[in-house]
Amino acid sequence: MGKNRVFFPQEALDRWLREGQVELSGAELTIRARRRRYRLVEAVRVVAEVSNQPDPHELVGRVKTVAFLTELGAELLGGSMVIGDNAYETVPGWSTPTKGVTRFDALPKEAQRYIRRLEETSGVACAIISTGSDRSETIVRSDSVVAGWVN
Repeated sequence: MGKNRVFFPQEALDRWLREGQVELSGAELTIRARRRRYRLVEAVRVVAEVSNQPDPHELVGRVKTVAFLTELGAELLGGSMVIGDNAYETVPGWSTPTKGVTRFDALPKEAQRYIRRLEETSGVACAIISTGSDRSETIVRSDSVVAGWVN
């Protein structure tokens, strides 16, 4: 396998798997029609540098593989990462499909944590969460003002 680096949106992967266009075997994704193979790797999104230090590796706002971060000397634990004197907030990814989920508690725990962190940092509650392209593939948080409008 070559060193192709490409991002596949989760929705596309879910559809391709459902339609049999790709095979998933362990950490390898194969696109059948093109016979292209991709190695899947664990990655995190670096959200913020939280120790008020300069970001010498320019990681904030980027998605980086765990292997790359480990080479930099990073120590990862949950949603935190330390590299030297720098502390970062990270968002780990998740591989469980979310397409079609209609209840917040049915989302993967990592997705729930991510949404809660978005709410915390923005100061705004996520009342409606889309989990697919169809109108029915939507979570309406029952504790939100919006729930009374749409239910």
